[in-house]
Amino acid sequence: MLTKWKKISEETIYRNNHWTYKLDKFEIPDRQSGEYHYVHTKGSTLIIPILPSQKLLLVNQFRYLIERESVEFPCGVLEAGLSPESNAQKELREETGYEAENLIYAGKFIPYSGVSDEVCHVFIATELAENPLTPDETEEFELLEFSIQEFENQIDENLIDDGMTLAAWMISKKKILSLLR
Repeated sequence: MLTKWKKISEETIYRNNHWTYKLDKFEIPDRQSGEYHYVHTKGSTLIIPILPSQKLLLVNQFRYLIERESVEFPCGVLEAGLSPESNAQKELREETGYEAENLIYAGKFIPYSGVSDEVCHVFIATELAENPLTPDETEEFELLEFSIQEFENQIDENLIDDGMTLAAWMISKKKILSLLR
């Protein structure tokens, strides 16, 4: 059994509408103490939309930190007061202009456990109907449709390299293939 760290204190360094930057002081019993800097979030939702044509719907958007465009499944921060399901529908409508009649929970993952306590909830969206919401001012999306084979080819060619998209695909692939039979 690995030694559990003990939190001594927690301090908020900075907060915005999406996340909080925190500094904890900790102790590893009988070994050492130290500081741990991390990002706290309320979580996120990622949606894998499947069109009636059985193609996957992804968004291409500019990502500031990597200074280039990135092809991803729609995803967003879990907003206060919304359930993961409601947040998934909101993000889907903002980023793609569609809402899902059928939203299937596929699972969850932790995107970056050494840096953030975020938990991302993954949903598969089917029976899509147009019902757009206005995206945030900083968001601009290009919609892309891929067959499953085209999508996986893009991954193999390292053209789709977003970690959250890749993790969500691993969690959801068997469920999606089963749905499409």
